[in-house]
Amino acid sequence: MDEPEVAPAPGDQRRTVSDPAALKALAHPLRLKILRHLGVNGPATSTTLAAALGENTGTLSYHLRRLERGGLIEDVPERATGRERWWRAARGLDMRRPPQEEMTEGERAAVRTLDEMRLDEDIQLARRFLTEQADSGGWLQGSRSLSHLTREELIGFHDAYLDLLRRFSRGPEEAPPGARPVLLRWFALPATPERDR
Repeated sequence: MDEPEVAPAPGDQRRTVSDPAALKALAHPLRLKILRHLGVNGPATSTTLAAALGENTGTLSYHLRRLERGGLIEDVPERATGRERWWRAARGLDMRRPPQEEMTEGERAAVRTLDEMRLDEDIQLARRFLTEQADSGGWLQGSRSLSHLTREELIGFHDAYLDLLRRFSRGPEEAPPGARPVLLRWFALPATPERDR
């Protein structure tokens, strides 16, 4: 499998990942759990991940290699002890979906699987938001809105949102006292389908 196309974003440490291979690497429930664990708890070994996720180390090692090939995790050489490698989630990734016509049918199927897994998670998060907001002490925030935008303005809004994420982005190793891992979501869609216009 070819290495994913990863390009540094101008002026910062962000990398744009647009290769279908990286998206295929994500399209597995255990790999998503691994990324979530690393993002929330910081670097881990296959042994500590196996214990935390209830898997065996052989299985974890296989999925870690797939995530590494996809450019989604990286080893932490300064923490290595003996033969055991430490892993962390790659920081500063901007995952961009390739155009449909540039993907094979297998890649499109993997992306659909990933979208379905993410949708299931987002629905669970929305339900949590509804049930936990009143007692969250300000930790649950949300907003809904409606605007009339051109496609170019919507793309500009999305890019501004990514800039805002970069401004507040940090991993568990850089988090100040009192910080908690916070899940952030954003999506937009036309209020009426194109066929109704």
